[in-house]
Amino acid sequence: MRDKKLNLFSTVMFGLSAIIGSGWMFGSSQAAKIAGPAAIVAWILGAILVAMIAMVYVEIGTMFPEDGAMSRFTMYTHGSLLGHIFSWANWLSLLAILPIEAVASTQYMSTWPWKWAQWTHSFMKNGQLSFNGILMATGLILVFTLINYWSVTIMAKFNNFISVFKIVVPIITMILLVSAHFDFHNMGTTVHQFMPYGTSSIFVAIGSAGIIYSYVAFQTVINLGNDIVKPAVNIRRGIIYSLLISALIYIALQIVFIGALPKSIVSGGWSQISFNSPFADLAILLNVYWLSTLIYFTAFISPIGSGIAFSASASKSLSSMPKNKHLPKVLSNTNNNYNTPRIALMVDFLVSVILILLFKNWALLSRVVAASTLISLLSGPVVAGSLRKMGPNFKRPTKIRGMKFLSPLVFDLISLAIYWSMFPTTVEVIVIIIVGLPIYFIYDFRRGFKEFKQKFYASLWLIVHLVGLSIISWIGSSHFGGINMIQYPWDFLVIMIFSTVIYYWAINSSYYSGYFDDAKQLNSTVNWDGE
Repeated sequence: MRDKKLNLFSTVMFGLSAIIGSGWMFGSSQAAKIAGPAAIVAWILGAILVAMIAMVYVEIGTMFPEDGAMSRFTMYTHGSLLGHIFSWANWLSLLAILPIEAVASTQYMSTWPWKWAQWTHSFMKNGQLSFNGILMATGLILVFTLINYWSVTIMAKFNNFISVFKIVVPIITMILLVSAHFDFHNMGTTVHQFMPYGTSSIFVAIGSAGIIYSYVAFQTVINLGNDIVKPAVNIRRGIIYSLLISALIYIALQIVFIGALPKSIVSGGWSQISFNSPFADLAILLNVYWLSTLIYFTAFISPIGSGIAFSASASKSLSSMPKNKHLPKVLSNTNNNYNTPRIALMVDFLVSVILILLFKNWALLSRVVAASTLISLLSGPVVAGSLRKMGPNFKRPTKIRGMKFLSPLVFDLISLAIYWSMFPTTVEVIVIIIVGLPIYFIYDFRRGFKEFKQKFYASLWLIVHLVGLSIISWIGSSHFGGINMIQYPWDFLVIMIFSTVIYYWAINSSYYSGYFDDAKQLNSTVNWDGE
């Protein structure tokens, strides 16, 4: 029903709630530590990069507005094997946000300075969650799950409130910190002072300081395509507006953080910056104590908002995967008064708890997200390029100009982002893929391994690409964790050439399967007026 769907405002708020999570509390400090004042450039370049990626997905997302859409796209052009790999990676990238945000909230709580909150100090032990911390994080994930358990309407109303709160507090924080202290000299007066660790540090910051991790949450909007009013236009608007607003906030936060730092900290070297709760600690240093209290509270609330948004998106992703015929149909069951995928929600809850038990701090969990997110994003430009060849007459409510140039460029940039994440992240990506493959082969065996040679060839490019990136990362520049056999910036050129070759192999390995017929049928239901 219409009253159960998200309007444009709720769609934008949903996107903002996903994008502005725990990243704003840590990102500015981590980026400044890696790149100094040049971290500002890293946030700008990161926003441009993700906007280019988003434009590719906007075209595809408006062509196929359905629940869990990100788990379906590759199936349409390359068959079930590659589709399963990418849907598995996409689901993990969304699901892993739940334990990350729950762990982030729990870690923030463990630093609360008030006497009445001393009981929270037992949540962390030696940099990891204690037993009490695990219980707290599990309780938060249960809250994420239950809010989504009772319809998209309740989730949207709760999310709208938190989203506004998450936007207002960073703005208040910036105004008060600038009022308390802001030194333009912290930016440096020479190129070396502005960029103390060279240009390579900018790209390291993009890949490992939470910048890409923060921005790529735009995909949550696409995964709720069927729950959005006028999806043909509001998916595009929701992504553009939420990305633009969040980019302005993140860039401004980085400028304020650098300018507000006391001279005593800056003179000690950017690499020596060490804050447990960056903006709260900075407020205390500048004697704005009530602001630190507000930030501590926000540091608990903000991740909850993201957790709720990603709980909805991850459940939509999992519940859509049985359409690919390689997971139990019961996961797609929405036969309840609120039309929510409750079984998928409960499975997500259980897997999230397992992830908390395996990875007991924010840093370890973020590696899981980075690996699975980057590989899942590789599918977008390949699908977009393939569909321009396979379905030139498909309805495209948002047809991106110059897609034949944008798709290979975006594919190359995502490959570079994997490289920026530093070795051995690329190896971890391959491990994540392998974990999901046995499930596929069990179901494909039951179906008689139909068209297996064709499906295997359509997927081979991805395996070659990931192995190739792993090797290049290993022998690449020491700036990015390699053995420096290929020095910076020649390593970038090697990846660009290698990735371009792989891209054209990928789009030429697409083929017409039964899933393409599903895509044609779904696309035929898209109305140009956006209804």
